[in-house]
Amino acid sequence: MALYLTEDDVRELMNMEAAIEVVEEAFRRLASGEAVNVPRARAQAPGIMLHTMSAAAEYLGLVGFKAYTTTAKNSRFHVALYDAGSGEMRALIEADHLGRLRTGATSGVATEYMARPDARVVGLFGSGRQARTQLKAVCTVRRIDRVDVFSPNAERQIAFAEEMSEYCGTQVVPVHSPEEAAAEKDIVICATSSKTPVFDGRALDEGTHLNVIGSNFLLKAEIDETTVRRANHIVCDSIEQCRLEAGDFVEALEEGAVDWPLMHELCDVVSGRQTGRAVPDDITLFKSVGLAIEDVAVGAEILERARREGLGRELPF
Repeated sequence: MALYLTEDDVRELMNMEAAIEVVEEAFRRLASGEAVNVPRARAQAPGIMLHTMSAAAEYLGLVGFKAYTTTAKNSRFHVALYDAGSGEMRALIEADHLGRLRTGATSGVATEYMARPDARVVGLFGSGRQARTQLKAVCTVRRIDRVDVFSPNAERQIAFAEEMSEYCGTQVVPVHSPEEAAAEKDIVICATSSKTPVFDGRALDEGTHLNVIGSNFLLKAEIDETTVRRANHIVCDSIEQCRLEAGDFVEALEEGAVDWPLMHELCDVVSGRQTGRAVPDDITLFKSVGLAIEDVAVGAEILERARREGLGRELPF
């Protein structure tokens, strides 16, 4: 029987520390060929878009997909897991929080391998739910002393800073300009819905690591061509999928500031085939568009915990 798990079940069963471990292993298995990721596809009708993405995790004995709809009013997310041997459905999981958790966890893995070990100060663009899990992940893998957060919504920015100071156990401070959030930082996080760059790349200090996660459409870019040009190491969660969705690279590619063969994949960095940082003064950039293998891996861990703790509802098929 398949198990149905709600958003509340996911929140109760999974935390960031475990999600980072699970996602790191998923990228290690991608490198070894024991997992396969299939890029997102989109089907659009008036007022709605359906997004689907899938993956096979041989090492977990599962295959699965995430499907979600977006409209002007809301979004709905589900992850489905199937037994790789029998083909039977094992779980259907409400996946809004799961998606934010796995996206944050992936940036946590990238930060662990790419940011300087002594990174202590963070600049954060965004004050929404994705920004929340991004910051939690970074604070999980690095001992962060201060976070400067910038958001055009001042009221939400202040509330976010208060909440995240307690949640992450560090000082989160609202700042008044993009330059304040970008300059003199060890790590910069971009987790916004902006269609245009949120800061000037000239503001970045040498040695900064960036996690850029807000855009997965070619017409949207959170960072400018200068930022891409200044990056000594560029790592993607998937180059194949970034070619389809990473609007952050479009201008830099057109200007000849970068080319795809110069970029690397996170699985190769995790496996040790590539390095994410050569020297402390390198500027490193991780671009995430979100992969189904992350959803399947985190979903599998949630399913295992649900079975163990007796949570969820059996479906009649």
